Amino acid sequence: MALLEEKVLSIHHWTDKTFSFTTTRNESFRFKNGEFAMIGLEIDKKPLLRAYSVASANHENHLEFLSIKVPNGPLTSKLQHIKIKDTILINSKSTGTLVCDYLLPGKNLYLFSTGTGLAPFMSIIRDPDTYDKFEKVVLTHTVRLPEELAYKELLENLNNDEIYKEVTKQNFIYFNTVTRKNWPRTGRITKWIEDDKLWPELKLDKFDPQKDRVMICGSEEMTADLKHIFEKLGCLEGSTKEQGSFVIEKAFAEK
Repeated sequence: MALLEEKVLSIHHWTDKTFSFTTTRNESFRFKNGEFAMIGLEIDKKPLLRAYSVASANHENHLEFLSIKVPNGPLTSKLQHIKIKDTILINSKSTGTLVCDYLLPGKNLYLFSTGTGLAPFMSIIRDPDTYDKFEKVVLTHTVRLPEELAYKELLENLNNDEIYKEVTKQNFIYFNTVTRKNWPRTGRITKWIEDDKLWPELKLDKFDPQKDRVMICGSEEMTADLKHIFEKLGCLEGSTKEQGSFVIEKAFAEK
């Protein structure tokens, strides 16, 4: 296992439970958008690594990661206190199933996320190839509290961003829901789907299992519920070995 040493460039604390940070990027580190890498710190002279999705797009010169804070977590209890110029260890090999190549060709791409499960989709929605493969790219992000909507401003303005408007061509849709506070859209995303309220709200045709494709990343409960919903519709799960109608990431950053 080849470990790269990268330096922290910036840190942003979204809430007392989530934060993101950027690091330098060694030219030898290559990844597909949506993949994760094992990253961490040297603790007691040994590397302590966990799986983290890369939130930055693969055409960018830096790397970005989104993390939860676990007070007693072996890694995150220390990772949340990193400072600029600190060293982050990154395994040079990335992997994962949330890659467009593992989906069958389709019309619309739905990216369903909760919490820090948003991270891999931050790279996918900034990838020009995503918009070459799909007509519409829909990102849903469900959290408990409004302040947990990481990257909200960036996502709301992506279609008008000076750099990314040429990439998205107004074909990106951002949809967030909050479960524990008053918000324009409340409730779990599964409820929105089961009640047939999601598609009218998005101003899109109802989900078509023959044409539409899905990626899922987030809580175990949401993942299991959505897997059940889409399998019931006749969708087949894809993998790194065989394309499908939907794919799920089963590797998570430290819980």
